[in-house]
Amino acid sequence: MQVQRVVLNSRPGKNGAPVPENFRLEEITLAPDLKDGEVLVRTLYLSVDPYMRCRMNEDTGADYLTPWQISKCVDGGGVGVIDSSRCNNFAAGDVVISFNWPWQTHAVMTGSDLQKVDPQLVDGHLSYFLGAVGITGLTALLGIREKGHITKGANHTMVVSGAAGACGSIAGQIGRLDGCVRVVGICGSDQKCKAIVEDLGFSTAINYHLEDVPTKLKESCPDGIDVYFDNVGGAISDAVIAQMNNGSHIILCGQISQYNKDVPYPPPLSEETQKNLQSKNITRERFTVLNYMSKADAALCELSQWIKSGRIKVLETVVNGIENMGDAFCSMMKGGNIGKQIIKISH
Repeated sequence: MQVQRVVLNSRPGKNGAPVPENFRLEEITLAPDLKDGEVLVRTLYLSVDPYMRCRMNEDTGADYLTPWQISKCVDGGGVGVIDSSRCNNFAAGDVVISFNWPWQTHAVMTGSDLQKVDPQLVDGHLSYFLGAVGITGLTALLGIREKGHITKGANHTMVVSGAAGACGSIAGQIGRLDGCVRVVGICGSDQKCKAIVEDLGFSTAINYHLEDVPTKLKESCPDGIDVYFDNVGGAISDAVIAQMNNGSHIILCGQISQYNKDVPYPPPLSEETQKNLQSKNITRERFTVLNYMSKADAALCELSQWIKSGRIKVLETVVNGIENMGDAFCSMMKGGNIGKQIIKISH
């Protein structure tokens, strides 16, 4: 069987943004015979995510992330269907997901690397398993529940940076559902601002490219900020932290503004921001969803119910074709997506 795959062609420069040429499309032949415990999968959807930028480096900076290797097939979140199986746990036609799905149109995988999923959980929108009812949704929900300390009736105000991204767009809606009276999103275009207010129910949105973030935060958050869901880091986060209340909480989800720089994770803060954290007793702990997987099944059920009932709306940017993986990844890193960036590989 002839299949197409994407390999890592080169690494970005030390402080460099990724370019599509860092990836290369190849055609290979897959042997049709499976060993015991193996399955042949057809890829339906693949995911590109900010954390993958770290995997492009020789040292990812995180012990739970392995670097991608030059001229080897790239991998990440994927969903597909089993074409044939020599593994007792899976049958042809099963829908399966993996965090280490090779960027290939078809692949031979070990059954132990796959998890069977029920399409009814997502009303047949199988790409949602890579986003809202997958690791992205879990990061938003468990991040808020474990680190946000939202109390119903306490008039909490929440700010979300990267608010139109895969995680931020879900996090803001959960903040509202969990009891925040005000949810303010920060994003990088008027189109994104419109989407999160009109489609997702954020109270207000701030376009950081066109508006003065500190001034707009003061207007939008007259009672200060109690919870900050941080996807970006950098100057935007400094501006938010400056207006946070005593005893408030930061959910440190990602720092995309810093990922192309050769700095540790989480990146160091300015002296002024560190002083703000200490004087106001603001908690800012790194959140890694993989440490909370014992709570995943219940959380995924809750996300599924919210989505099916229409209480959470899912935004996606879908690109067709494995040949566009590199373009889609680089676009996502520059904020070209609204909601989750998905690549559709086959029907």
